[in-house]
Amino acid sequence: MCKQYMVDYKSPIGMIEIGGSNEVIFSILFSDKTEIQNKINGETPNVIKECYKQLDEYFNGQRMEFNIPSLATGTTFQKEVWNALTSIPYAKTSSYKDIAAVIGNEKAVRAVGTANSKNQLSIIVPCHRIIGANGKLTGYAGGLWRKEWLLNHERNQLKKKL
Repeated sequence: MCKQYMVDYKSPIGMIEIGGSNEVIFSILFSDKTEIQNKINGETPNVIKECYKQLDEYFNGQRMEFNIPSLATGTTFQKEVWNALTSIPYAKTSSYKDIAAVIGNEKAVRAVGTANSKNQLSIIVPCHRIIGANGKLTGYAGGLWRKEWLLNHERNQLKKKL
């Protein structure tokens, strides 16, 4: 098994733990931590430093897309859902039903919701862009207030660029 590294990123919506190896990022998750415990140091792989930098650019309104090597661990179905999530444009939203249609399984709306909740690569696999078919915010593992913040952040940054 390869060595795993963890770095904490203090975002405007709380601490985010970036987990990865020398080659890929495997998790970007919100944490209840209030202080940085895992800092970038001499052993931190470049891929984690790059993820940290890209998250910083995103939160500062300088980045709308991510290009970080990542590895999602899950079932084939979950990976299909997560891949479909990456097609949702910055500052736009989609529904579970839309994603089910994208993956060619329109009856799998609930399963799409479950797969969405298992996403370990928050923000770069934009599960926060999924809303209910009625247009309302629905569950988000990071908390609905974070989902709302992220969507508003993206809309506001897009308006500044237009």
